[in-house]
Amino acid sequence: METMEFSHIPVLLQETIDSLEIKPDGIYLDATAGGAGHSSEILKRLGPNGHLICLDQDPDAIAIVTKRIGGDPRVTVVQENFSNLTTVVEEKNLPPLSGILADLGVSSHQLDTPERGFSFHHDAPLDMRMSQDGPTAADLVNTLSEQELKTILYTYGEEKFAPRIAKAIVEARGKSPIETTLQLSDIVSNAVPAKARRAKHPARRTFQALRIAVNGEMDALDNALGEMYDALAPGGILSIITFHSLEDRMVKQRFASFCQGCICPPEFPVCVCGRTPAAELPFKFRVASEEELEQNPRSRSARLRSVRKIHARYLDE
Repeated sequence: METMEFSHIPVLLQETIDSLEIKPDGIYLDATAGGAGHSSEILKRLGPNGHLICLDQDPDAIAIVTKRIGGDPRVTVVQENFSNLTTVVEEKNLPPLSGILADLGVSSHQLDTPERGFSFHHDAPLDMRMSQDGPTAADLVNTLSEQELKTILYTYGEEKFAPRIAKAIVEARGKSPIETTLQLSDIVSNAVPAKARRAKHPARRTFQALRIAVNGEMDALDNALGEMYDALAPGGILSIITFHSLEDRMVKQRFASFCQGCICPPEFPVCVCGRTPAAELPFKFRVASEEELEQNPRSRSARLRSVRKIHARYLDE
């Protein structure tokens, strides 16, 4: 595989850059640097005293970020999952950050490199590991119980045909191991009703669910939201791009919790808790423009949310 072919069209690029309100002397973190698309635009707006930390768990991404902008003295490149941000902050002795960006989408490179096993459009080993380490999607479909598979498909894919698909996977692997993307895609397609096959690709939700499970994405995001907020300086902005309802719901709810003020019972005539909002929302959310949708169809499900830190979050958030 040629790591230098990493291509990624930055989603909601202008909206995201605008949301960060970049200061030339600020310190910014791209928590999912990918192909350095967003990172490069942040860097263009930094002065000689500004700094950018580029974080990614994918070694391919780290290689290309290093090649494209890693030679700039204002850039620090780190291979790590963003859920371990506190460790990075401590190891690099980073001061409070001016802004953080996290683009939660699968990169174009990951989707378009067949051997990474993310896509149901190409025949390849059933892998899906963003970090290229640990159990693969093939390991999951060949070892988990039917109930465990059904739970993953329901929870992470919101797949209404989860029972039929899980049953079909277990039956198929009983004859021979499921090792490739097209093997799994065919199993799923044959398991769902014909009507469902005429809409969106029937394997889309199954592949999403397995990818999330393989990479522990929801647990990582849950942990990362608090760690990223904590790493911000007062007035700093956290901007997150989501691509499916599970992610977006989690981000929306956590941002709302950061912004919650008084928690006294409604029957209390005056506030006695003294709690004030730890953050504020600069805007509700933003989606791709019609022009961007024409140029990059993968942006159709993207949603950008931002929160501005006022003070440290409360322990129950």
